[in-house]
Amino acid sequence: MRLLTWNVNSVRLRLDLIAELCRTVRPDVLCLQEIKVADPLFPVDALAGMGFVHQAVRGMKSYNGVAILSRLPLDKIDGRSWCGREDCRHIQAEIEGITVHNFYVPAGGDIPDPELNGKFAHKLKFLDDVTAWFSGPNDHPALLVGDLNIAPLENDVWSHRQLQGVVSHTPIEVAKMAEWQASQGWVDAVRHFISPELKLFTWWSYRAGDWNASDRGRRLDHVWASPALASRLSGAMVLREVRGWTQASDHVPVLVDLI
Repeated sequence: MRLLTWNVNSVRLRLDLIAELCRTVRPDVLCLQEIKVADPLFPVDALAGMGFVHQAVRGMKSYNGVAILSRLPLDKIDGRSWCGREDCRHIQAEIEGITVHNFYVPAGGDIPDPELNGKFAHKLKFLDDVTAWFSGPNDHPALLVGDLNIAPLENDVWSHRQLQGVVSHTPIEVAKMAEWQASQGWVDAVRHFISPELKLFTWWSYRAGDWNASDRGRRLDHVWASPALASRLSGAMVLREVRGWTQASDHVPVLVDLI
């Protein structure tokens, strides 16, 4: 199975790019975040025409939204909400016995102080809630993927020293992400193959005049494997070149292969 996760930043705007990805890397499963469309307007037929005839979607107008698209049958489709908000940040489905959780974690705004910034308070509460939900042993094969909006490692950001006070790399976010990852012993599938000693990014701001030359990125997009599935990981790749495509998202796709 080849799975690709991507914060697409509007699924309808990126349909041509999704089609190009299908031609070049041929994923079996496509997990999208920030689809930014209500369910009735989701491009079902266009994506089915690319081979993704099995679809699970939780969308909302203009904001957020997640989807799992698959060439393989989907079972046990579900989605949860946290923090008392129906904001379409999670969907799950079972694919050939593997439960796939697709997340879009709140970005958290600009000020890393929950007393001054309600968006940051929401993000921290969201992380606490999902960690509590996952807590406890689980021997079921599972993948947790998506835009988790945290760059946890020093080499997941362009400058660890300069970004420790910036939302997405603050110590409190990194610590809460570590708790979430430890809740069921999730394995970082990408760093399983790409050494933590190497810089690795999946997001570059639109504000950069030349994103590639400045290379001030962060690794915000992740794939985690449950311990029961970790031995089946066979490869991982960050498709950096997609950031340079015409009308690209500010995030790039992350791909993992399973045997």
